[in-house]
Amino acid sequence: MREQGGNFHYGKFHPMKPHRLTLTNHLVLNYGLHKYMDVFEPRRATEEEIREFHADNYIDFLKRVTPDNQNEFTNYFSEFNIGDDCPIFDGMWDFCRIYSGASIEAARKLISGSADIAVNWMGGLHHAKKYEPSGFCYVNDIVLAILQLLRFYPRVLYVDIDIHHGDGVQEAFYTTDRVMTCSFHKYNGDFFPGTGSIDEMGSGLGKFFAINVPLQDGIDDNSYTQLFKTVMTAVMETFKPGAIVLQCGADSLGLDRIGVFNLSISAHGECVRFMRRFGIPMMVIGGGGYTIRNVARCWTYETGIVCGTELPAALPNTIYNEFFTPDYSLHPQLSGRVINHNSRAYLNALTARILEQLRYLKGAPSVQMQESPPDIQGFLETEESQKSDVQNDRLKDSREDRTGRREHVAEFYESDHDQDAEDDGQNMEV
Repeated sequence: MREQGGNFHYGKFHPMKPHRLTLTNHLVLNYGLHKYMDVFEPRRATEEEIREFHADNYIDFLKRVTPDNQNEFTNYFSEFNIGDDCPIFDGMWDFCRIYSGASIEAARKLISGSADIAVNWMGGLHHAKKYEPSGFCYVNDIVLAILQLLRFYPRVLYVDIDIHHGDGVQEAFYTTDRVMTCSFHKYNGDFFPGTGSIDEMGSGLGKFFAINVPLQDGIDDNSYTQLFKTVMTAVMETFKPGAIVLQCGADSLGLDRIGVFNLSISAHGECVRFMRRFGIPMMVIGGGGYTIRNVARCWTYETGIVCGTELPAALPNTIYNEFFTPDYSLHPQLSGRVINHNSRAYLNALTARILEQLRYLKGAPSVQMQESPPDIQGFLETEESQKSDVQNDRLKDSREDRTGRREHVAEFYESDHDQDAEDDGQNMEV
């Protein structure tokens, strides 16, 4: 976008730093990855598109409230979960429209066949609920994108490797068999958002279609990737999705400001590489990640993976070199800070439980399904409007080289040391 998502600012002491998107963009461009993919300028999501999932009164609130007039809306703050985690900030509604519009357009690229993999690192805000924001997330772009995909694909698989449970997406599709949600996350009952027990399996037609993989602190590369591949192989064989949405929250990396895992960038990327090998249309999106220099490294590395390109370990020069001191490497040492509390016995038992759950499904649901997920009755477009969307996509498609782009004057960044600091007593998590 001309007004990049990285220009927005949640607040000086807030751990969510959209500037990580700017760092990622510069690394991607200076590695030359734009030469291996088509780069599109998505439009902002329309209000009507966002209302396809979110409640009218909540959207009316998001549209109207600003830092300048928020005192007029304080009576609504508790109703809409406004506070330290989800503050009112300048341009908030526009920010929501930008990242949501990009995810909606990514889904449409897959549907139209103009892309086999679509990437939107702005997206992945998996905690937002129908009626309220949650965990730094205001509009659930993932749900909006999956609703688009369900117009064309009988079954959609959602995979989440953020350290936090993908609760907003699971909740949206908890009663349908057309979307399977599979989340790998820390769970102890207290860690935000407090959901994601292995016993949360879906209900009604969606019974057994919610897969949760609850993990303990400190899981390492080998344990995580082995578990991921075992579970996802069984999921793919059982569910047989037509499209995949992969949320790549980078707070599951070691040394994250909020996270407590020991994953390297290579291991995180191996999950992306593994899902890419299935050759199924896939949307790759961002999510959490609060040590922003490592978020940028991770998403750049994973952009290389989806492009089928190996990147040299030495980072290219950018105007943000100071963020990547002292090693200037794509693969810094990130493991070892947290003791691994995931025993082999625990992981084996966890795997067995999940495989047993999948056996209850007895194969993929029928293509001739009559039940639609909540809130999409009457949502399908007419054939004429679908053709119009595809034509509009083709008209907008262009390849762009922005290596020499000047920076927007509103771009904000602080010293990278901010990402290593304590939260000054605040317990904000996503």
